[in-house]
Amino acid sequence: MKWFRWIWLAGTLALLGKAFYQAMYVAPTEATMGDIQRIFYYHFPSAMMTFLFFFISFIASIVYLAFRHRDPLRAMNADALALAAAEVGVVFCTAVLIQGPLWARPVWGIWWTWDARLTSTLVMWLIYCSYLLVRRFAAGPQMQTLAAVVAIFGYADVPIVYFSTRWWRTQHPSPVIGGDANSGLDPSMWPPVWWNLAAWLAWGLMVMAFRYAIERRRQLREQDEALRALEATLEATPWKENE
Repeated sequence: MKWFRWIWLAGTLALLGKAFYQAMYVAPTEATMGDIQRIFYYHFPSAMMTFLFFFISFIASIVYLAFRHRDPLRAMNADALALAAAEVGVVFCTAVLIQGPLWARPVWGIWWTWDARLTSTLVMWLIYCSYLLVRRFAAGPQMQTLAAVVAIFGYADVPIVYFSTRWWRTQHPSPVIGGDANSGLDPSMWPPVWWNLAAWLAWGLMVMAFRYAIERRRQLREQDEALRALEATLEATPWKENE
């Protein structure tokens, strides 16, 4: 299957190039904000990918908790997927938190404001960073269970982030999908959005699959080491024959 990975990589790079061309050269210049608005073609897809990969981690964590006793193999697969998806989600969420201030500074005149959308996004990022810290530094057989609980708890913030601009008055712009009459995009701006959504989805899935494979190899290596240690312990244990 190595050939498939190379085809996927080539397709992803092609999509990223096409998406960049669409955002920088095909999309019209926004009348009020000018070229700084082009950050949107990366900001919006990054936010959508954040929600998607945190959702994958959320579902995989539920599967792990449901099958950790009944089907250990399925549980370990789900645990590896939860970790890989969370890592990719944190990367996209970090991009969102960087791109937002880069846009806000010339448009709002400030880098940051503690409104509902920005604050809830920062909280979501902190929760999933905590998840990764648990995965990195916690030890013992309950680490995966604790991490799964953190991932499920963290996903509760995702709907808050998404609906924050509808539930509260914020400085953040209105939603581009399903907003009021004054929100949304000009039809000519949508093709660059779709190209970037497709490109960053392909990139995210590729990285997630790569990290999943690495994590599964680590799990199998740890299992082999544990079995060898158990065998060595049994061999070194003196046994008395029944008299």
